[in-house]
Amino acid sequence: MTIITIFVGVLMIMSGIYAVEAKKILDSFIALSLLSLLSVFLFVIMKAPDVAITEASVGAGLTTAVLILALRRIGGEKK
Repeated sequence: MTIITIFVGVLMIMSGIYAVEAKKILDSFIALSLLSLLSVFLFVIMKAPDVAITEASVGAGLTTAVLILALRRIGGEKK
């Protein structure tokens, strides 16, 4: 279980770096969503299902939807 935790942690770090360094904003949003989903996986491993459900709904779902809708509203990807 420790190896899986370390692997997911490394993936989270890579996702965070990609979110910062991505050229397109939409790619950055997708990387942030992946980061949230990976944290959900870690919460499940740590036996905190209530926190995992909250992170999945708010962090991965709602936040990503709001960011994509805001990007669409301002027309940020058309340039």
